[in-house]
Amino acid sequence: MLGAQQQVPILILKEGTKRERGRDAQSNNISAARAIANAVKTTLGPRGMDKMLVDSLGDVVITNDGVTILKEMDVEHPAAKMLVEVAKTQDAVCGDGTTTAVVLAGELLKKAQELIESNVHPTVVTKGFKEASSKCMEYLEEVAFPVDPKDKAALQTVAETAMNSKGVTGSREKLAKIAVDAITSVAEETGRGRKADRENIQLVKKQGGGLSDTELLSGVIIDKEPVHPSMPRVVNDALIAVIDVALEVKKTELDSKIEITDPSQLRGFLDEEEGFLRRMVESIKSTGANVVFCQKGIDDLAQHFLAKEGILAVRRVKKSDMEKLARATGATVVSKLDDMTSKELGKAKLIEVRKIQDDEMTFVTGCKNPKSVSVLIRGGSEHVVDEAERSLVDALSVTGLAVEDGKLTVGAGATAIELSQKLKDFATSVGGREQIAIEAFANALEVIPSALAENAGLDPIDMLIDLRSSHKKGLKYHGVDVVAGKAADMKKQKVFEPIRVDKQAIQSATDAAVMILRIDDVIAAKSGGTGGGGAGAPPPGGDED
Repeated sequence: MLGAQQQVPILILKEGTKRERGRDAQSNNISAARAIANAVKTTLGPRGMDKMLVDSLGDVVITNDGVTILKEMDVEHPAAKMLVEVAKTQDAVCGDGTTTAVVLAGELLKKAQELIESNVHPTVVTKGFKEASSKCMEYLEEVAFPVDPKDKAALQTVAETAMNSKGVTGSREKLAKIAVDAITSVAEETGRGRKADRENIQLVKKQGGGLSDTELLSGVIIDKEPVHPSMPRVVNDALIAVIDVALEVKKTELDSKIEITDPSQLRGFLDEEEGFLRRMVESIKSTGANVVFCQKGIDDLAQHFLAKEGILAVRRVKKSDMEKLARATGATVVSKLDDMTSKELGKAKLIEVRKIQDDEMTFVTGCKNPKSVSVLIRGGSEHVVDEAERSLVDALSVTGLAVEDGKLTVGAGATAIELSQKLKDFATSVGGREQIAIEAFANALEVIPSALAENAGLDPIDMLIDLRSSHKKGLKYHGVDVVAGKAADMKKQKVFEPIRVDKQAIQSATDAAVMILRIDDVIAAKSGGTGGGGAGAPPPGGDED
């Protein structure tokens, strides 16, 4: 009787909760993650295809940028979301290599699934993958070569490589030059080496013209116009006051009222208000400033006084633009007008108000040694301008990494094949079942050249055989030449990328694969959320786990 009672199932989960364990859970998670990898695999490389993404509002995005595609996709499956996070992390750290990281993660899971089905325990697989990833970091340092952060020609090849697969190939050379000039302008020496912060580069998009009209400005673009029509629209040799105090009469924080009992008091009150605003304008003029950028409001009367003095003023400038203005012109952001002197003023050779499309914008240009610069991106349509911005962001990011790290690797699958060969040699010295996992990792790395060849209409198997043969002969820079359709020396063809892109892609892909492989139990709460403590909405598909 006691034995019968012990066999009664004990329910510890709310009604409607689904649970999946063991091989089924692992297989389901791996399949979901691989589906995400396969979705972006065809976009890899210079011959990759584009995706058209249409959201619920009908807005269209056309791109082959991996992270953009995955951000726009409405992914529900929790394991698939992990691969989206891989792309986001890769984009945040490097700005490029997002598709590579996701495709590699998907291939690692494919190889892991084959091992698990051959009765290799997931723990053994994950241990082998971690060891292989660690060895890849060592091998990358061996195959990388140095680059002079001041060598603009080398940096331009890095920028061009990043834009090789984008839809801006016709203007690639010009955009790459803009990226290099922008990064070298804002790069600074710090106590921990060189730093090139892309946040100091302002990107402004405007439809109209063509990609060839895109230009780099040694200054900042403020998407505002002067506050008064009588103010000058062009100022040469500008002395710029950057203030974050309102040029208005302050209102009291407490509720209060002023009682005026005869007309002379009203006149006196208005005169005092006018005098207060006049003094504020005179304190600005006394410093020699002929241009004012204000983060807050400017009273109508203050606008009148500034216009009479021939001072160009712009109000309600964004805080981020104020900071860029200060870095570009050498100005100090002033919070108290009484303390402002000529030392706080910034300088620019030219400030002009230009009308682009239907918008008037204030251009601050000709700054000497600016630590913040701007790029005005032009294009024939909204889709073209958006894709140009994504391409330029990638180029700026990889150029910045090359300047900071001073090390490059060869692209086009050459580095992936070299790492694969080295890992296979290393695996033989490990022995045991971990050897199989490390060999599986090595084989997974070959998905990069394989996908490049496949997307270019080449035979991936023939290309892999050709590449393996070349690398065994010591030709470690041979990669996929998608134009000639054969293996070629990619160092001679100057297909370069920063070492950090490869490192982050391998680390992110490995971490995501290991995390998914370690899951053997999926507990999903019932959709609709009546029960608490669930794992969120169940994924779509046959099983709800």
